[in-house]
Amino acid sequence: MATKTDNNRAWLFVIPVVALVAFNALVPLMTVVNYSVQETFGDNLFFWHGLGWFEDILRSERAHAALGRQMLFTAIILVIEVPLGVAIALAMPRKGPWVSVCLVLMALPLLIPWNVVGAMWNILALPDIGLLGHTINAMGIDYNFTQQPIAAWFTMVLMDVWHWTSLVVLLAYAGLISIPDAYYQAAKIDGARGWAVFRHIQLPKMNRVLTIAILLRFMDSFMVYTEPFVLTGGGPGNSTTLLSIDLVKMAVGQFDLGRGGAMSLIYFLITLLVSWIFYTLMTRNESQ
Repeated sequence: MATKTDNNRAWLFVIPVVALVAFNALVPLMTVVNYSVQETFGDNLFFWHGLGWFEDILRSERAHAALGRQMLFTAIILVIEVPLGVAIALAMPRKGPWVSVCLVLMALPLLIPWNVVGAMWNILALPDIGLLGHTINAMGIDYNFTQQPIAAWFTMVLMDVWHWTSLVVLLAYAGLISIPDAYYQAAKIDGARGWAVFRHIQLPKMNRVLTIAILLRFMDSFMVYTEPFVLTGGGPGNSTTLLSIDLVKMAVGQFDLGRGGAMSLIYFLITLLVSWIFYTLMTRNESQ
């Protein structure tokens, strides 16, 4: 009986890529770590500050408020985009010429650069000349995202839903078309209706792709910066100043490198921790 032998020489082709990615990731990270434990007063002179900046950030009401807005935004995005993406994927055709048309239309928003998306929606939502803003005001609803926090949040969420729901749609659709027809034929013989087919066949088969979709959308929405910054600039006031926007204002706008470095590391650890928790909870049933 022949035995299978493992060939690990393939790792030789992967090692250069791993080394390059590690280098590109470690150098900026170590730079941020260096800034987070030091203080500078200019002229490239640095002084040891220890963990003082981390204590300031953890006790800062400003950071707490920005983190709360960031978590709220992420929660709203996940609640809307994941079910909506699955629903659109279920409605898309599985065969025929319309498949290509639907896939291209779904992919179009993902091809637009992030800063262009923010600029597009900024113009679209202007209350005087924007199509969306003018239409909403014409319906008798007072809408001005530049002055009203609720309107700013509505516009920001709507923009993200338009831009990124397509990613969930494409992933969910890939999971759906991978389901063999035999499952649907067996369900038809058993007299299963639409909801039963979705619950017992389609949803379990989409489990892996939905796990990827939720993780990607969590990380993207939790680290989003360009689109909301171009759209609202964090305003009106600080109502849409997410954690990412507040971090850039602190590090670049105020040139507070020490506090900004500490906030960057805390931000990174929060994202890493929550992503790990999400992944562990969503894959727990598979391991069992």
